[in-house]
Amino acid sequence: MSTAPALYPCTIAHVRSAPLRHALRHRTYLWLVDVDRPPRLPRPLGPLARFDARDHFTGDRPSIRAALEEFLAGQGVDLDGGRVLMLTQARVFGYVFNPLTLYWCHGPAGELRCVVAEVHNTYGGRHAYLLHPDASGTAHAEKRFHVSPFFPVDGRYRMRVPVPGQRLDLTVHLDREDGRALTATVRGTRRAVSPAPLARLALRRPWSTLAVSAAIRAHGIRLYLRGLPVQPRPENHRTPENVT
Repeated sequence: MSTAPALYPCTIAHVRSAPLRHALRHRTYLWLVDVDRPPRLPRPLGPLARFDARDHFTGDRPSIRAALEEFLAGQGVDLDGGRVLMLTQARVFGYVFNPLTLYWCHGPAGELRCVVAEVHNTYGGRHAYLLHPDASGTAHAEKRFHVSPFFPVDGRYRMRVPVPGQRLDLTVHLDREDGRALTATVRGTRRAVSPAPLARLALRRPWSTLAVSAAIRAHGIRLYLRGLPVQPRPENHRTPENVT
């Protein structure tokens, strides 16, 4: 398994099935990095990619690895120093918004022990789900966290989260009592990290993380104007969560 960081230019699509059908898609790029070996970029490119511990989990640990291990310890999981791959958005010009960060957590012999899916909402809240995928990379989790203002906190996720290779191919379904409510997909192709490809992506997608946040809000306004009722926010919708 390569230890080199990778870039994934990708298309993210959301299809809402009920109560109104609505679809959105946008292009961006994601990073796949070893949490213990973040990429070292030339100084002029530094503002295009920062990976800060404050952007993950409780935000108050000295490193992303330390925050992840604290979360895992609370779930009775010990990686014994094994490698962790993280798929995420980096800070770009000081700003980041990560709707979903994934961590593939391995043991010292390289075996996959679990996957952690860290979800952020647009209200500043965070929540982590501990997943144990099957051989196809598929796992299930009860929804525990407020994400969309148009869905209550109920239902069950079905996530297909295979370790990225040459292709990035992720799928998240949200199933509620009356059927499938939402499907989200992430599709991309691996690129090696070097100054030229990163500079090209930055030119094509300037302020990429801000664009993700803005697109989510714009589509929320569109759904509201179409008459979709807004659900009440739970009391903990802004509180960083460190439980499954």
